[in-house]
Amino acid sequence: MKHIIIGTAGHVDHGKTLLVKALTGIDTDRLQEEKKRGITIELGFAHVEFDDGTQAGIVDVPGHEKFIKNMLAGAGGIDLAMLVVAADEGFMPQTVEHLGILSLLGIRDGLVVITKCDMVESEWVEMIREDVAQQVKGTFLEGKPVLAVSAYTGAGIPELKEHLHQLVMKASEKSMRVPFRLPVDRVFSVEGFGTVVTGTLIEGCIQEGETAELVPSGLTAKVRNLQVHGKDVETAYAGQRVAINLAGLKKTEVSRGDTVAKPGTVRSSLMIDVRLQNLRNSQRVILNDSQVHLYHGSTEQLCKVVLLDRDKLEPGESCYAQLRMTESVSTKAGDRFVIRFFSPLETIGGGVVLDDTPVRHKRNRPEVLEALAIRESGSGGERLVQAVAGFGYALPDRKKLADKLSCSPEDMEADLQELVGRGEVIEALPGRYLAASVLDTVWGNCRALLEGYHKANPLHAGMRQAEVRQKLFKSTEQTVADAVLGALRSEGKIKKVADRYALSEFDIHYTKRQTAIRERLLKVYQDAGVETATVDEVMAMFAPNEKNDSKQVLDSVLSDGELVMLSPQICWSRETYERVCGVVSKHFEDHETITLAELRDALGTSRKYALAVLEYFDRNKVTKKEGDFRRLAQGFGRDMSN
Repeated sequence: MKHIIIGTAGHVDHGKTLLVKALTGIDTDRLQEEKKRGITIELGFAHVEFDDGTQAGIVDVPGHEKFIKNMLAGAGGIDLAMLVVAADEGFMPQTVEHLGILSLLGIRDGLVVITKCDMVESEWVEMIREDVAQQVKGTFLEGKPVLAVSAYTGAGIPELKEHLHQLVMKASEKSMRVPFRLPVDRVFSVEGFGTVVTGTLIEGCIQEGETAELVPSGLTAKVRNLQVHGKDVETAYAGQRVAINLAGLKKTEVSRGDTVAKPGTVRSSLMIDVRLQNLRNSQRVILNDSQVHLYHGSTEQLCKVVLLDRDKLEPGESCYAQLRMTESVSTKAGDRFVIRFFSPLETIGGGVVLDDTPVRHKRNRPEVLEALAIRESGSGGERLVQAVAGFGYALPDRKKLADKLSCSPEDMEADLQELVGRGEVIEALPGRYLAASVLDTVWGNCRALLEGYHKANPLHAGMRQAEVRQKLFKSTEQTVADAVLGALRSEGKIKKVADRYALSEFDIHYTKRQTAIRERLLKVYQDAGVETATVDEVMAMFAPNEKNDSKQVLDSVLSDGELVMLSPQICWSRETYERVCGVVSKHFEDHETITLAELRDALGTSRKYALAVLEYFDRNKVTKKEGDFRRLAQGFGRDMSN
């Protein structure tokens, strides 16, 4: 399932917030000050739902010049741009500035929306449309749709929503193959929960219960709770707006501009090496040693520009530069940033980070420029990527890779960590690696396999895990196969239901009759407890015209784990099974073995049911039979779906 962020941009009072409300039903002006003044000061967040179930987040960013830094904080996570131009005013200074910022941040797709069309004549709208086409010429919005709407009357909103849906469907997603990272743009406290931070998850996926590091302070905290679009989730993915409840951190220990990241994966530095671009419509020449305001993620600070191969950078030009900070900044190679003139504040340029922790460079050094050119081209580590890919999904460790490259593990360590940080290589198991290109191939095969299975078995929760492993990873050790499938799960591409795998977007859809049969079937087993009727007896409860549906529904509830089949004729409800597991687990706390008679008496049932569950435990390696006794084998703390 895609996770895409759409960002509004445009001049103050051009109708962005009302447009978002018309698309989503959500009023993003959440602050009283915004209600009173009628302008968006802070970032506003909403989400739009499309007819096919797809969702996209919307960031409503401020348009007023004084609040441009908040606009920059929101723009960092945007995948698609919605440039808003009011029909009664047309392009304005902040419209131009916002368009420049979006270009600097690497946004490559979007559309233009002409708002307030109910306030002008249709001929005037066409004049504005022609002006927009001229203004966006030479930018990423050249040739993109220009749609005229009225958020007040609703005219054009359905057409806009359909265009946005098309853009979302073809948009590239953010990488989920790298450690999670979220620039903090809001911090607040919730009574009973503690400190909560919000932001756009720009990389990776974050799970409830894992440890997060706050950069640059280095403080760590457990992720107590996650929310996306106001709903609790166990996992949040790159491209989603996320609220994170950080256990044990005080509100005063977190600031806007901090980064929440996987521990040890984001570094801080007082310098960064960059490819710096001066905007073509900039009114300023960037001189060597200029002081500027740097905007990266949700942080803003002063820095000095050191041009590495010239004394000045004219509008429309770019060069290598080193930015030297007054305070530590937390970046990664490939990040985008924006700079604004020191005074008066106006956007003049930006670019991309090439080295997040460089040494201090002297200017006009050929070796420095050559090294930066190599970093920019991305050629560093190419042999290592090829070596990892050459092992397929065998998941080589450092020693095997070093032997392949005829070097020491220490010599390749820096390149390996950089490749993991860029998502070109994935650490699928601790110290064992997988090339992203290989995972892409596995995903293509897995998707085709599961699509075919879902089509043939629409009432099954998914394909059995053992069958997926056998079809995708012949002659591969189970640990490795599960790790590769785990990588696809962590990216949200597939999900695991009981002992089965399914595409993440797949859901079982019952007919009205099948829904009624399912409810009756589950009630029969829940009411029966341990001493259930046989499967044949339960099936005989249904009318002849329900025979086929009842068998399909039985298969379905067995596939998703709502019922557990102990033997071909004995099934239990999930609740009964878990209760019995608790009884057996408690018995083993005080005893080394259990007998059939002991379990029969503990459950207050007949020999038939006690034997069925013990044999089920034996097959799944929970217990091991030794004569008339059973001992714990791998126990209950393992995945019994293998």
